[in-house]
Amino acid sequence: MAENENPQNDEQQVQDQEDVAQSHWERLDRFHELPRAEAEDIFLNLTSHEQAELFIEIDPKQRRSWIRLLAPDDTADLIQELDPDTDLRAEALALLDHQTRLEVLALLAYAEDKAGGLMNSRFARLRPDISVEEAIRYLRVQVREQVETIYYAYVLGRDQKLLGVVSINELFVARPDRLVSDIMSSEDLVTVPEQMDQEKISRLFGDTGLIAIPVVDAEHRVKGIVTVDDIVDVLQEEATEDIQKLGGMEALDAPYLKISFGQMIKKRAGWLLMLFFGEMLTATAMGHYEDQIAKAVVLALFVPLIISSGGNSGSQATTLIIRSMALGEVRMRDWLRVAGRELASGLTLGLILGSVGFMRIMLWQSIDPSVYGEHYVRLSIVVSLSLVGVVLWGTIIGSMLPFLLRKLRLDPATSSAPFVATLVDVTGLVIYFTIASFFLKGTLL
Repeated sequence: MAENENPQNDEQQVQDQEDVAQSHWERLDRFHELPRAEAEDIFLNLTSHEQAELFIEIDPKQRRSWIRLLAPDDTADLIQELDPDTDLRAEALALLDHQTRLEVLALLAYAEDKAGGLMNSRFARLRPDISVEEAIRYLRVQVREQVETIYYAYVLGRDQKLLGVVSINELFVARPDRLVSDIMSSEDLVTVPEQMDQEKISRLFGDTGLIAIPVVDAEHRVKGIVTVDDIVDVLQEEATEDIQKLGGMEALDAPYLKISFGQMIKKRAGWLLMLFFGEMLTATAMGHYEDQIAKAVVLALFVPLIISSGGNSGSQATTLIIRSMALGEVRMRDWLRVAGRELASGLTLGLILGSVGFMRIMLWQSIDPSVYGEHYVRLSIVVSLSLVGVVLWGTIIGSMLPFLLRKLRLDPATSSAPFVATLVDVTGLVIYFTIASFFLKGTLL
């Protein structure tokens, strides 16, 4: 039978690859059939990954006109998507004019997830000693150079250090003869260092409500600006990565339908194997309590109920804490407060589930007195207390594990719900059978 299945699987895989390839070429043909203006609008709104795919397929003679549509930061993102083992990166850089090439090379020196890698070096800048009328004329010239945003103009000294910021509205309503230094805001200026992580930058945008923030070096010289539209892409990437990790797998580096089958298996198999070996400990724990189960088979009926309740409570807690950490609502110093809240929450939730478990056994026993035997009261106490203990334990583990990983400088998202559930499964069995041994000794055990 296996010999007959393999060819079918191979044929299906080949067919899937052909369908993906056909879909790709159809999209490319449709793109080239569009009027140039519409095609440019679409190209500018694609992700850097999609732009890189199109760039590779475009006729080499036409690539120059397409890559020059992009701002320096977007060009750097596109180049980073190109295969580093080919000459495509060098070819793409060669298509740029000298000034843009220098700007892109400077951006490529930064990590993608740092402020320097996100910033655009083209921004509206002014000198403090020019008049408002001169400033407006100068900004008109800068707009033609494709500055990132014209909502704010940054006032720089001769050493390129930030002196203040002025909005375009303020320039237009001010008297033409006034100096820029008279109308600029110079207090509480918001800046970010070159190496600030993108998650911290996104929180800063959320806290300040700004649409652009200057990036400065160690000497407080302005190197570029990060805009809110860049951060929207970052938030989507970060959310996608965290959700995938919470699902118990490595984050994908490309859209689902564009990642290769081999890469998909590689990203998922590692975590599944880890979780599988973790669940093997559950089987080992069950084997350890084999004698108790043999004496009181009724205990086995409640094993799924006990361990699933602990896993679910742990998954809830870890999801809440990881999300709060991502939003900046919870910091490392808050671990003790979180532990106190989750201790109370776990105890309360455990009592709720324990009460329901107790009443469930009593109700079934009243319907059929033979279902749990003469020691059903003791059994109901064991189940209810076990639920309290397991839910409390799962909540504490699920809430504290992200703090431990952050302390070890690891991504808290790796304390995924499946991982927490697997961990609590093993300890839940120990809690359950320990309580059972205490209350049922001399009766069922």
